[in-house]
Amino acid sequence: MLHKKLFGFVIALLMLLPAAGNSLAQDEPLVVGLMVDQATGLSIYSTELENGFKLGLVYAAGLDPADYDNDVEAALEDVEIAGRPVEIIVSDYMGDADTAASQARELIEVDGVEILVGAPSSGVTLGLQQVAADTEVLLFVAPGASPAITGENFNDNTFRVCRNTFQDSLALASFSTELGEEWVILAADYDFGRSSAEAFEATLGSQGVDFPGEVIYAPLETSDFTPYLQEVLASGADALLPIWAGDTAVALYQQIDELGVDDELTVVGAFNSNDVVAASSTDANIGNVSWIVYHYTFPDNPINDWLLENHLAAYEDYPDLFTECSFATAQAMYQAVDAADGNTLPEDLRPELEGLAFDGPKGTYYIRPSDHQALVPMYVAELANYDSPEQDFYTLLAEVSALDSAPPCLLTGDNAERCEMDAEFMEMVAEMEGGDMDMEEEMDAEATEETEE
Repeated sequence: MLHKKLFGFVIALLMLLPAAGNSLAQDEPLVVGLMVDQATGLSIYSTELENGFKLGLVYAAGLDPADYDNDVEAALEDVEIAGRPVEIIVSDYMGDADTAASQARELIEVDGVEILVGAPSSGVTLGLQQVAADTEVLLFVAPGASPAITGENFNDNTFRVCRNTFQDSLALASFSTELGEEWVILAADYDFGRSSAEAFEATLGSQGVDFPGEVIYAPLETSDFTPYLQEVLASGADALLPIWAGDTAVALYQQIDELGVDDELTVVGAFNSNDVVAASSTDANIGNVSWIVYHYTFPDNPINDWLLENHLAAYEDYPDLFTECSFATAQAMYQAVDAADGNTLPEDLRPELEGLAFDGPKGTYYIRPSDHQALVPMYVAELANYDSPEQDFYTLLAEVSALDSAPPCLLTGDNAERCEMDAEFMEMVAEMEGGDMDMEEEMDAEATEETEE
């Protein structure tokens, strides 16, 4: 009888313990695992991810870095979400997908991480998605851009506040035939490059662009692009679309110039991080037109102003390509956890994130309920210079709205029916975008209507 009573007492105690991933006591730290790569050509994006995410948390918490002598780490010590202090563990997976997956599991099982954020590589991110599904932890994807992440590889523990490359293709679409009628694509041979090439072929093809040959793939670590660029020159195309990432793009664009590719074809490569653009551009590139995810000179709103001012003060550098979406990812995470009263189980956070609209550095961000992909404004720009001390390199040609750059819902299999979840949400986006009303104005208008009622 004693054993039975003891067993019952133990079970009762266990039932009182919180589930893994959930919030503990209100003052129990919320541990976030930030997955970065400081060992490969994508390391520049890791710096942008870390700086942007940390500043985004400080902003969301309503803190002023100037009160901490612009020491972001000191400010983070005072960040709380729903009464829970936040601890960020930065984990460098050194460019290896298997290492990233094992590190993520260890972060969750040993270090008590409740939310994962990352990664710069889309291929690595696909593995992190599986870890998030297996361990019932939420993954915020940043800045990996493969459409497959929120498409065929989707699981409902994955959210992405950053854009995907289908949105890149839609941003460029309206300018595409002005740049050339027959295009050839040179892409990095991994998930980001392959899925992005498919997106561009589909989108630009619908605009009248012809792709006379197959996509030319090269390994991401390529240093000598000569054989691939010779294929480009032999393709008969009049425009080249390089789909590349990281600082190996410097060698690619230098060799495009050295081999005279830009004399024979219009080169329409995405504008990259500021240091990469400065290092890889020549006078021949002045006047190039392409899409770009973000440049600090484009958005005109108080949040972007805050980001610029405090990034300069803290890091003595300008916000860069993926600083913005990493900042916005932190905003979304903060808002969701706060609304869930500090709970972090996916089942608690999903209702707060699906359909969420909020203002960030680029304007209003909308997280689609079906595939958890954020809809965000995009940009088309012309390179005006590459040596501005302020890295003010571009002339803005167009801001493409979140609605006009919204990618198709790419869910497959059993998830495909989730696409039907978006009808009412997209009506809301169309109404807000059509009225050009930001979230604060929208909330004020709703409050006024309720008062009048």
